[in-house]
Amino acid sequence: MTTIPRILRDEEHHRFLVPRRAFTDPAVLEREYGAIFDRCWLYLGHASELPEPGSFLTRKVARRPILFTRDRNGAFHALLNSCPHRGTQVCRERRGKSGAFTCMYHGWTFASDGHLMALPGSAAYPPDFKSDPQKQMVHVPRLERFGDFFFINYSRDGEDLATYLGDSGDYLKLASEHSQSGMVVVGGTQEYAIRGNWKLLAENSFDGYHAASTHSTYLDYLKNANGALGVSPLAGRGINLNKGHAVIEYSAPWGRPIAQWVPLWGDVGRAEIDSIYAQLKSRLGDERADRLAHKNRNMVIFPNLVLNDIMAITIRTFFPMAPDYVEVNAWALAPREESEWLRQYRLFNFTEFLGPGGFATPDDVEAIEKCQQGYAVGEAAPYNDISKGMAHGREAAFDDEMQMRAFWTEWDRRVAVSEL
Repeated sequence: MTTIPRILRDEEHHRFLVPRRAFTDPAVLEREYGAIFDRCWLYLGHASELPEPGSFLTRKVARRPILFTRDRNGAFHALLNSCPHRGTQVCRERRGKSGAFTCMYHGWTFASDGHLMALPGSAAYPPDFKSDPQKQMVHVPRLERFGDFFFINYSRDGEDLATYLGDSGDYLKLASEHSQSGMVVVGGTQEYAIRGNWKLLAENSFDGYHAASTHSTYLDYLKNANGALGVSPLAGRGINLNKGHAVIEYSAPWGRPIAQWVPLWGDVGRAEIDSIYAQLKSRLGDERADRLAHKNRNMVIFPNLVLNDIMAITIRTFFPMAPDYVEVNAWALAPREESEWLRQYRLFNFTEFLGPGGFATPDDVEAIEKCQQGYAVGEAAPYNDISKGMAHGREAAFDDEMQMRAFWTEWDRRVAVSEL
């Protein structure tokens, strides 16, 4: 039996060491699937992606193909996208609207809630064949929603979603409060892959320490852009949200299309931003409105949901296919009622900085892949150091590494300590 590497933590001397074998060993990945991805709540989708009865989409979540549907009564379902007859994927389209799904192999037809409606040659089967529970599409054991965010869990046991989210739930709620009429996922998905371990992307997603060096090109661009605001040093804090969840909340060094004006946007932009800020304060109060308008947030909900509420709001998930290969999906989230002008600038920011062809993501990908390549040195250098700011306690500076320690502590509890 393979021994799972352990975190080395020394509070007295402020040391936190992560074994690099955790990024390279195939046995560790299989253990992660059993202890984490098969047991934790995993993000599936947003209610706005299924806007009316009959809407559906297909997605791969932790290696499994999922059919996410809304039936004729408006109820949501998460089905394993596999025909109970021979296992064929029943729905092959990415998204659409349909009240029924027909398997291309032998023509078995299923309703949006997964029950078997019809099949060719039904006379050759017993009269009660269609009602046999074993002949229906299988529901994911648990599907729950938090606001308009839907999560699934492959384990029938364990805590409910709200309990699992804990303190991170308020940040999901905060992101939803940008809108008075509801948030929507804007059409289109960013899809890309990284030749690195999935936990490196988790770390990177709320790592404030790397911004100045890794993203120096973007910061220089902001300083030199005609009419842009000066870029002030980032300031903020990291917060341990418990259970492996954590967030960095910090000042916005660039204009964000929420309630902060940038000269490049012109008079139309000034009027839009002033109006939005006034609405936020009227609806939410000064404190909540100021957080939405003037703070950025990068949050990771363990194990692999990222919510970036910065110059655009991004939902990102990622799943490992191998120790050194991870597939990433990201979507833009926006207020339903926002103007055409604001939507244009929001999506510009979504692609300019956060997209796989933008300023930031290629930098991050390069850094992650170079880390993975560096692990080829093997046992000559067996640990990563993640100790920055250990003396600062629970609420650390945003560029400390407390967020990563929160993630790794939960990883260690689930993978290296608990029994499957």
